[in-house]
Amino acid sequence: MSGAQLGVIGSLALSVASSVAIVICNKALISFLGFPFATTLTSWHLMVTFFTLHIAQKLHFFEPKPIDSQTVVLFGLLNGTSIGLLNLSLGFNSIGFYQMTKLAIIPFTVLLETIFLKKKFSESIKLSLLVLLLGVGIASVTDLNLNLLGSILSLLAIATTCVGQILTNTIQKRLKVSSTQLLYQSAPYQSAVLFATGPFVDQLLTNKSVFTHAYTYPVVGFIILSCLIAVSVNFSTFLVIGTTSPVTYQVLGHLKTCLVLSFGYTLLHDPFTARNIVGILIAIFGMALYSYFSVKENKKKSIEDSLPVSQMGDKEVEPLLVKDGNDTKKANGVNLSTKESLA
Repeated sequence: MSGAQLGVIGSLALSVASSVAIVICNKALISFLGFPFATTLTSWHLMVTFFTLHIAQKLHFFEPKPIDSQTVVLFGLLNGTSIGLLNLSLGFNSIGFYQMTKLAIIPFTVLLETIFLKKKFSESIKLSLLVLLLGVGIASVTDLNLNLLGSILSLLAIATTCVGQILTNTIQKRLKVSSTQLLYQSAPYQSAVLFATGPFVDQLLTNKSVFTHAYTYPVVGFIILSCLIAVSVNFSTFLVIGTTSPVTYQVLGHLKTCLVLSFGYTLLHDPFTARNIVGILIAIFGMALYSYFSVKENKKKSIEDSLPVSQMGDKEVEPLLVKDGNDTKKANGVNLSTKESLA
């Protein structure tokens, strides 16, 4: 197994472990300790993440890379807005409809990548995603009460989340920046959006003020623990999307949903029915199919990419040599003239 494959597996494992841990921590904080201010808490998460990365950068754990300021600001504001919209969607919709909103992110991401990035998804991948979504839907969707405002918020949340995750992947690859560098640059803007709007969003959803809440030692302790775990969650999120794809990250997210349902039953004694069990098993089967077909197609692509030009046969879409004025160059990017190689 190559180092790159081990890195991907490590990032996936870190993402699952940290996400499940923060869900359990936040459930204790919100349900048992009565701290319902999720949007404000997320702004603190991002603030702590930025300061942690700033310290790591000062200690030379990574080198910051300048990114176009307009790109970073817009990217940070978009991601911060998507988090706020997801919280509003949860507040103005039933739990079942909110779960449907999260399920809709995968097909919308596939649609956007197909239209705008010309990415192709095989029928096998689409089928595995359908099985996965069916299983998670059976396990987690309980009711579908609709209302106009909630539906609009859900559509906006889906759109901003899909675009934000696609940009997370695209920016890292096109600008040659690491997940750490991108997170370090964008976290202040994400945090600023939520820090400014969080108290108002939370008061709208809970009829309580974060400023007048009683901050007991257990509440403060769990807030600190949640913020520390969030550093790992935010880092692994950017890492997974950068090394795999937005769709794979969403598939991983639904694995976390199944694990959270299971942990909720075993640790917190939440209600668990035969429907939950059947849904989780179908979802796991869908994830297995997705993993199998993804690995298979990636291996096939790697083999095709490693073939010499002379062995590509029908895949040749351009003549090997193309005349361009007085210059001659190879069509597949081989032996470009020095003058054109930087174009």
